[in-house]
Amino acid sequence: MTTTEAGGVTGTFTPRPGAAPLPRMIRAQAALETRMLLRNGEQLLLTVIIPTLLLVLFSAVDIVAVPTGTAGGAGSSVDFLAPGILALAVMSTAFTGQAIATGFERRYGVLKRLAVSPLPRWGLMTAKTCAVLVTEVLQIALLTAVALALGWSPHGNPLSVVLLLLLGTAAFSGLGLLMAGTLKAEATLAAANLVFLLLLVGGGVIVPLEKFPEAVQSVLGLLPIAALSGGLRDVLQHGAGIPWRDLGILAGWSVLGLGTAARFFRWE
Repeated sequence: MTTTEAGGVTGTFTPRPGAAPLPRMIRAQAALETRMLLRNGEQLLLTVIIPTLLLVLFSAVDIVAVPTGTAGGAGSSVDFLAPGILALAVMSTAFTGQAIATGFERRYGVLKRLAVSPLPRWGLMTAKTCAVLVTEVLQIALLTAVALALGWSPHGNPLSVVLLLLLGTAAFSGLGLLMAGTLKAEATLAAANLVFLLLLVGGGVIVPLEKFPEAVQSVLGLLPIAALSGGLRDVLQHGAGIPWRDLGILAGWSVLGLGTAARFFRWE
């Protein structure tokens, strides 16, 4: 303690008052965002249970005829389906789940309050991205274990897989934040789920793009889900090298989505 000229007393505080270091704030917010994602039953259904059920169901039942792949035999169906389901898991977390959660946070004023906290806005978005990545790691670990139990035989370079997953996450995150930051929460909820269903059917996840007319194939092939599922399938099923075309498509969507979201995102 120290004494002032007026006879008052000032205190020495430990720890010193003030904002925490930026990395610590981002880690704390990322941990909070991750817990919120994992505790949300609806989001858990969308991000974990549905992809797992689709993988098991379509691997066990010949509902949709899929290409046999290079390995052939009993594992051919899961060899085709597993990369697409991994892509679906990324989309469900980075796009659908993040769009819905962020949209309602914006509606209830949570983002507005966080925006005036010591954590900068870009730090908040970084924390949300970290939470998405943690959730995706858990998803991929679970889906990989299930697929291996079903007879999946993955091939290819792990680096190519990581690049595809990271660019896919960036692309879908940008699109999800753009939707959450420009539409009302109810509209985001409806639109995000509708897009999820449409891309599940038309994005090459379960139904091969070759099943669609040629004129439609060229358009569908430019979608981020088609690029991600196709690139993962080329690497993991066929053992291809770095899928530059698919990476280029995902990079283009990443720049477009994140850039547009940064420009038009409304915090309240």
